[in-house]
Amino acid sequence: MPSALIEATEHQARARVALTAALESGPSHAYLFRGPRGSGKRATARALAAEILAAGAPDPEDARRRALLDPSPHPDLVWLAPRGAQHLVEEVRERVIRAAAYRPFEGARRVFVVEAAEAMRDESQNALLKTLEEPPEFVHLILLSSEPEALLETIASRCQPVEFAPLPAAVLEAELAGTGESEAEVAAAARLAGGDLERARLLLTPRGRELRREAERCVGAALAAELADSPWKQVLSEAEGAGADAEEETRAALEEEAKAGLKRTARDIADEAKRAGRRRRTEILDLGLELCGLWLRDLAALASGAEEVVFDRDRLDLLRSQGAGIDPAKARQGAELVAATRRSLDLNVGEELALEALFFRLERLFA
Repeated sequence: MPSALIEATEHQARARVALTAALESGPSHAYLFRGPRGSGKRATARALAAEILAAGAPDPEDARRRALLDPSPHPDLVWLAPRGAQHLVEEVRERVIRAAAYRPFEGARRVFVVEAAEAMRDESQNALLKTLEEPPEFVHLILLSSEPEALLETIASRCQPVEFAPLPAAVLEAELAGTGESEAEVAAAARLAGGDLERARLLLTPRGRELRREAERCVGAALAAELADSPWKQVLSEAEGAGADAEEETRAALEEEAKAGLKRTARDIADEAKRAGRRRRTEILDLGLELCGLWLRDLAALASGAEEVVFDRDRLDLLRSQGAGIDPAKARQGAELVAATRRSLDLNVGEELALEALFFRLERLFA
């Protein structure tokens, strides 16, 4: 098995077995890599694409080397990632659907990778369907998705699924070792991330640390019946700040591309930047709520005498202080209320009102 693919699937045994068999028998025309963010889907897709392009290339080693670069200069590797909250319909049509009709520039095959495939609108997915049903013999598509349930069934059913599991906390700890953070904080980030290496790294940044503090403060205020200063507003403020930063970064990147000759109107740039900002804002708000739920989960664990399973291992003193005398069943019920609020936000309910209602419910629960 190629070394790059071995490395990419080091902690994904099922994916390794499936892709090893695929390379031996001949790769499928379409794959759907399913699994959480940070589980290695992107690296595995790049390694698989490199092997597909190396087969039949005039110089296999050179083709493999160029395909593994990020970004890749290989003309037969097309990598599509959403700039904002969604893939642009025209970009999917132009860079994947229409481009798939052209023969390889070199070698025998072309590979198209669609990152965050769930971010394709239904229009894009329906347009892609014909390419999946009747692809040219030289075309291979790899769709990556952290939310495969958001894909149309007609899309998913025409791809060979490859499953990626969340990375174990011990693996994340090893990846994060040497960052200069305390062992306790690294252990906490690894467990709170739920198998997502990118999220674990975020939790060790100033913004991630602040988000954790605000989540802990919100739950503590509900436990102490001290909600007069609306602590949930700080969680919303952190999400707003993250969204604004993402919008500005996206706008700057798109403007640089426009200067380099990529055709984009000022309106396109503004719209894409806003979508990126909204997407990041939503991610950080959801993470803040998830951290509230995990804090309640840890309070329940401590109250049940199961300190060894606590995630927030660097905050044990605060957990003990907040959780003195708490009913573990109520703490678990509180975590369920948080989960219900997270689900409600998917329905476009008012965020500030939803958070206000949540924490007053928690206050009544623990009164």
